[in-house]
Amino acid sequence: MVEDEDKIASFIVKGLKAEGHTVDRVGTVLEAMDAGLGGQHDLVVLDLVLPDGDGREVLQGLRKSSSDVPVLVLSALVEIDDKVSLLDMGANDYLTKPFAFRELAARVRALTRQEQARTDLLEVGELSLDTRTRVVSRRGKQYDLPGREFSLLEYLMRHPGQVLARQQLLDAVWGINFDTESNVVDVYVLYLRRRLDIEGEPSVIETVRGVGYRLPR
Repeated sequence: MVEDEDKIASFIVKGLKAEGHTVDRVGTVLEAMDAGLGGQHDLVVLDLVLPDGDGREVLQGLRKSSSDVPVLVLSALVEIDDKVSLLDMGANDYLTKPFAFRELAARVRALTRQEQARTDLLEVGELSLDTRTRVVSRRGKQYDLPGREFSLLEYLMRHPGQVLARQQLLDAVWGINFDTESNVVDVYVLYLRRRLDIEGEPSVIETVRGVGYRLPR
């Protein structure tokens, strides 16, 4: 989320986290550009009025870099021409301030569902995962993974190269109400390694000590 006003940002972040999302927040154009939004995130919620420039710069930067990450623009601009201009620039949706959080949450859900449906086949390194057939393969060998293992691997593959904290994985795969003291993430990473790793070679899932796990690109 790109939003410079702390009160608004805190309200939105708290609400989206309660919905089960993991949210990274930045407050300037420069921070947004440095955050690698297109490569590490499923959705960008973008304010237009930022202290060091216009949110349009962020949108243009994403589209010029060929990133197709969905962008939901938040703005006080209400004119139809403004909305049309932003959609033509590559925004996927537009929400006028002030807004009801329920509507924001619904739009976020809709955009993330569209993005997930669009990417049925995930490929990271030697791994491929088909969300339709639920088949995982590596070097020609296919694996039929149980539900939680499949969901964990899918989440890792949707965030290649990104260090994912255990709590983030717990929230995404098991839900925010799951026991935060549980070591279930470590257990299921071990299950995946036993299935997918090849003896004598580095694990398909890297451990980032003190933080969590990463699936190398």
